[in-house]
Amino acid sequence: MSTTAPRFTVTAFRIGWYGGAGARLVWRSGELPGQLQQPARTSPDTRMAYADWEQTTQLSTAGWPEGCYLLRLDAVGARKPAQRYVPLTVRSASTAGRSVFVNAVGTWHAYNRWGNADLYGGPDSRYASRSLAVSFDRPYRSAHGAGQFPRYEEPLLRMAERIGLPLAYATGPDLAREPQLLHGARAVLSPGHDEYWSPEQRRHVAAARDRGTNLAVFGANCCYRRVRFEPSAVGPQRVMVCYKTDYARDPGFQQGLPPTHEFRHAPLPEPESALLGVLYDGYPVDAPYVVTHPDHWLLTGTGAAAGDTFAHLVGVEYDRIDLRYPTPRPAEILAHSPVLCKGLASSADTVYASLPSGAGLFTTGTMRWVEALEARDGGRGNHGLDGKAGTFTRTVTENVLRAFAAGPAGHTRPAQDNVAHHYGGRNPPDPARPA
Repeated sequence: MSTTAPRFTVTAFRIGWYGGAGARLVWRSGELPGQLQQPARTSPDTRMAYADWEQTTQLSTAGWPEGCYLLRLDAVGARKPAQRYVPLTVRSASTAGRSVFVNAVGTWHAYNRWGNADLYGGPDSRYASRSLAVSFDRPYRSAHGAGQFPRYEEPLLRMAERIGLPLAYATGPDLAREPQLLHGARAVLSPGHDEYWSPEQRRHVAAARDRGTNLAVFGANCCYRRVRFEPSAVGPQRVMVCYKTDYARDPGFQQGLPPTHEFRHAPLPEPESALLGVLYDGYPVDAPYVVTHPDHWLLTGTGAAAGDTFAHLVGVEYDRIDLRYPTPRPAEILAHSPVLCKGLASSADTVYASLPSGAGLFTTGTMRWVEALEARDGGRGNHGLDGKAGTFTRTVTENVLRAFAAGPAGHTRPAQDNVAHHYGGRNPPDPARPA
């Protein structure tokens, strides 16, 4: 902790439904002494920003229910009020019989600008000055310290707990570290922005899927970048390496480790569609979502008809089926939404597929899905999302969650392939993709 306040307190809230309150107080500290610590340090070789701070305090989570938490830090005795958050996962030791909610902490830090550097740009915001690795040993700069959790994950978590879904909780690094963690899991739930995966995480999720564990992706651009976790002075898996277009300069790659760039690209091409059924296609877009298969069981209760649209629901990144890459079949396209990305026409696809293991696979095809879960008429939804989009996404999401929690959905509800109806075996040109 670093603060100019003479004292501060820590209050732990477990995030969930709680009758609509959204959180429950679990623990509160007494007043602790404040200390102003040094600014961010930067590793010269990777331009990685990190906080080389002394430990301020230590707390025990013994007896806390497993789940997702926000620790609220409040200044005491300061000249003006100050408050920040720290996200924390109290993970599940076992996931058997439950749907696994996965916090995408790697992606949170890939976009974390604390220390004026992330995997997208350095202090001058240029790609060439970006970090080649990011440290978990630093606060999150966005959302008052909560990172991407409030926007891309919290609405889905609250909904899953509201309907009483048996949940387990883990982070991406947990799945990478423990091959057995997903044994017996009913489903793996990937939230709205889950871009950065290690090969180990992908391998363990794929193995679970191939044992019959359902996989639901409530976002887009999932499993796009291949990363490597390394230790820091604090502990294991505290540094995430991703050189992107400079992967050949990565000392790990030079020593024979997998390249840290896009999974689909050579060397070692492993397109994400082999795992997910869809492929990340581009950025940025803002387009209506178009229903094309309203009779599908996952759309039960939506009242949607063929051709119905939902304004602004497709964005800001999107996925589609691309038959030039490995694509699990049979697959059903539920929504096929035309988009224009950097001057090129394409489409975003919501897909349900069934696999030989019996696993069901669901992907929304849009990064705005989780944000839309909170959209209501009369509110100020992000991106102009309205109550119509909110009602639709909440209904479909509940259908997915309930069906996937019941066991291998592909056994009871096999997909009826309709890909040729939309693509006829061919695909439009690729829109330009960001580096």
